[in-house]
Amino acid sequence: MSATHVFPRLQVVVAALLFSTGGVAIKSCALTSWQIASFRCGVAAVVMWLILPQARRRWDRRVVLVGLAYAATLTFYALANKATTAANSIFLQSTAPLYILLLAPVLLGERTRRRDLFLMVGMAAGMALFFVGHEAPTETAPDPARGNLLGALAGFSWALTVMGLRWIGRSGDSGSHASVAVVAGNVFAFLIGLPMALPVAAVAPSDWLLVVYLGVFQISIAYVLLTHAVRVVSAFEVALLLLIDPVVTPLWAWWVHGEVPGAWSSAGGAIVVLVTAVKTWLDASRR
Repeated sequence: MSATHVFPRLQVVVAALLFSTGGVAIKSCALTSWQIASFRCGVAAVVMWLILPQARRRWDRRVVLVGLAYAATLTFYALANKATTAANSIFLQSTAPLYILLLAPVLLGERTRRRDLFLMVGMAAGMALFFVGHEAPTETAPDPARGNLLGALAGFSWALTVMGLRWIGRSGDSGSHASVAVVAGNVFAFLIGLPMALPVAAVAPSDWLLVVYLGVFQISIAYVLLTHAVRVVSAFEVALLLLIDPVVTPLWAWWVHGEVPGAWSSAGGAIVVLVTAVKTWLDASRR
């Protein structure tokens, strides 16, 4: 395989690895969940506006609606990570395909195939396992029940974001409009979280560096790498390579914080990742 083929795939891998560091970075930061949710998105909005000329276009109704859905995803994910394990947060956000299968026929007019119903059942079963039994609070996951609920909401809002980006794509010039929607989402997340984020007490410089890292690298640079790569790499390969995110996220949290998800959550996460991989493969083989 030539370098011209390897490099775009490497970009997807690096983007997935950057995405996967979100949980451990959020847990390592002493700022509150609302402060992280707000400030990291403020940094990301500025960075993407500067490095993506196509993101400076005027906002329209579609951009605002999709931006609000994306803002909800960014906020719910940050709040979930402070309350439950990093594994639970990313696995529950990864249940977005379940909501897409349920809502796409209504919102997008996309027909659900019969085999999708079996995948839907598998995804729902995996998600249900996160709410079976009781997970004891820990230092890095002080309120697992609340965090799991927020993670599930992140999955729902991410499904709305993905469907919204498809909706934008039908209007033409989807790449530029998608960039505008992503910037709008970060602006909205910054503004929505700001009232809860203020005032800010004395914070160590290392915590501000973590916020900057989250905004610059974990959101902005990862997004830029991904958008460049998808012009060359097939949707099937991109989807599979992005599964690195939910697989590696728990490893970062275990390595840095010694965080270990519960048995039921681990089983549910494994099912979610497996079902997502199977659906991606089946969709690609159908095409």
